[in-house]
Amino acid sequence: MEVIHTDKAPAAVGPYSQAVSTGKLLFLSGQIALNPASGKIEAQTVSEQAEQACRNIGAVLAAAGADFSAVVKTTCFLTDMAAFAEFNAVYAKYFTGKPARSCVAVTALPAGALCEIEAVAVIGGQA
Repeated sequence: MEVIHTDKAPAAVGPYSQAVSTGKLLFLSGQIALNPASGKIEAQTVSEQAEQACRNIGAVLAAAGADFSAVVKTTCFLTDMAAFAEFNAVYAKYFTGKPARSCVAVTALPAGALCEIEAVAVIGGQA
């Protein structure tokens, strides 16, 4: 198992890694809208937060030598399903390969985030 880390995404705020790879699979921890420079959520709306979360995912993917086309599964968390369409509009810009996905409503997310995205990707060729 290899731990993946980049300063271009927020540091883990607990006892976990930004991502780990094992074989050809890359498991990314959930990303919220933390700005990696400030360590704070600066975005206010679901779409703004989804943009930052996706930028964070992109940075972690890049650190592992991958990009969004390598993602095969995501799990998305929203604090308000009324924001589903707003969230989807941003999500669709990044995950153009349409990976498998689950999207669930949760009561709360870390740091008061409105959304969180975690992903599984294939690196180094076919799984």
